[in-house]
Amino acid sequence: MHSLQHFLDEKVAHYNQPSFIANDPVSIPHLFTSKQDIEIMGLWASVLAWGQRKTIINKCKELISLMEGAPYQFITQHQENDLKRFLDFKHRTFNAIDALYFIAFFKEYYSQYISLEDGFAQFLQPDDITIEKGLIGFRNLFFSLEYAPQRTRKHISTPALNSACKRLNMFLRWMVRKDNNGVDFGIWQRIKPSQLVCPCDVHVDRVARKLNLITRKQTDWLTALELTANLRQLDPTDPVKYDFALFGLGVDEGF
Repeated sequence: MHSLQHFLDEKVAHYNQPSFIANDPVSIPHLFTSKQDIEIMGLWASVLAWGQRKTIINKCKELISLMEGAPYQFITQHQENDLKRFLDFKHRTFNAIDALYFIAFFKEYYSQYISLEDGFAQFLQPDDITIEKGLIGFRNLFFSLEYAPQRTRKHISTPALNSACKRLNMFLRWMVRKDNNGVDFGIWQRIKPSQLVCPCDVHVDRVARKLNLITRKQTDWLTALELTANLRQLDPTDPVKYDFALFGLGVDEGF
């Protein structure tokens, strides 16, 4: 375990650098400085994180331009007529219906809360080992508007349906992890980095299996918990920093 930790720590140091940002969806929230803009585009970039990273980034920039470069301002102040421009938006299975519901949710949410952090943190107890209850609570909250479309539900995952919740876990890493390396924002205070769960994308999953950090056959919520529990043995306070190492090994080094 010690040699594995040394190997992965070196990889974290290598990949957890500002140079990581440009080609990753995390570059989207990095276009902003206000907390709400970072949260809104962070959630959106993580939800749209399917397929080629370049396409994901371009699609997010398209959304930003539809919101006139100011997501929070647009969401809180738009007129009904302004929503027509979203009718042609599409990325994979995410379409205009989904985009319009996201805007409606954000508008309703920010009329009650200052930060998206409350949408997760209010469901957590201080002694919760992981973010699980926060993820379940957030999804229920997200679809609490009476006209929530059935089709949009697939875009916000939940451990209650045994999803690995890869995209939301990535979003939470961006918002919660704190260091001085400039990739993750660390702008949320009520969720601890130790409660985060590692995002299980295909690269992370493959590399983690090769390193015997995952033994479970399928990839689901229990797999994400297994991986994170093993990473917690390497660093109990910040297990998800190893996402950088596993992802980098998979994408850049073909490990």
